[in-house]
Amino acid sequence: MTPLVALAVLIAAVTHAGWNALAHAVKDQLLSFTLISGGGVLIGAVIACLVPLPAAAAWPYLAVSAILHVAYMALLMRSFTLGDFGQMYPIARGTAPLVVTVLAAVFVGERPDRWATAGVAVACAGLVGVALWGIRGSRGRPQWPAITAALATGLAIAGYTTVDGAGVRASGTPLGYIAWLMILQGLVVPAYTLHRRRGRLVSQLRPFAARGLLGALMSVTAYGLVLWAQTRAPLAPIAALRESSIIVGAAIGTVFFKERFGAPRMAAAGLMVVGIGLMLHTS
Repeated sequence: MTPLVALAVLIAAVTHAGWNALAHAVKDQLLSFTLISGGGVLIGAVIACLVPLPAAAAWPYLAVSAILHVAYMALLMRSFTLGDFGQMYPIARGTAPLVVTVLAAVFVGERPDRWATAGVAVACAGLVGVALWGIRGSRGRPQWPAITAALATGLAIAGYTTVDGAGVRASGTPLGYIAWLMILQGLVVPAYTLHRRRGRLVSQLRPFAARGLLGALMSVTAYGLVLWAQTRAPLAPIAALRESSIIVGAAIGTVFFKERFGAPRMAAAGLMVVGIGLMLHTS
C-alpha cells in the first residue's frame, strides 16, 4: 500500500463517517436514506454519461454488490434507529476487516503476509474495544437488538467489499463501476419509500433535501476512493485502514450527539493506530 493509496483510504474514511452522521441526524431514517440513495442515483447517472461502461465481466459483480448494498442500508437504518451512533457505527465498521481478510484469501487469492496479518488483528482488537466500551449506551440498557443489526451490517460490508474488490478490477473503469453501482443499488430505497409514503413523500423530503444531497455526494466520493484504492492494493489492509472512520464516528457521536467517549475508547483507538502502522509496514 503506497502513501497515496493510504491517504485516499483515510480521506474516504473521514468522508464516510461524515455522511453516516448526516444520515443518523435525521430521525426518520427512511427519509434520510431515500435522499442519500436518490442523490447517489443522480450523481451516478451524471458520471455514467462521461465515462465508459464497465466491461461485461464486471456486471455480475455489480448485480451481487447492489443486493448486498441494499441489505447493508436496511441493516444500517435499523441499527441507527435502535442504538447510539457512536457505538453502532464502530461495531458495523469494525466487524468487516477480519471477515474481508478471510473472504479475500478464499475467493480472491490474496493471502496477507505476517505484517499485514498482525496489523489487521491489532487494528481489529482496537476496533472491538472502541465498539464495546459502554455496552449499555446512552439509553441506559443493553442494546442487543441494535448490536445484532450492527454486526449484520458489518457482514454485509465485508461481502460487498470483497465483491467490489474483484468487480472493479474486472471493470476496466473504476469510475464507470462506481457510477453504475450507485444507480443500481440507489433505486431500491427511493422506490420502497415512494410506495410507502406516496403523496406525502415530497413534502416530507423537502426540509432535508440539501442535507441528503450532501450526504449522497460524500457517500459516492468515499466509496469511489475505496474502489480506486482496491485496484492498487490488497483488499484486507484497505478494509482495515478504511475502518479508521470509526474514530471519526466516535468523535462525531461525542461532539454532536452528546454520547460518551472516555479513556477506554481512547486507548482502543491508540491500539488501532498501532495496527494501521503495522499494515503500512508492507508499503
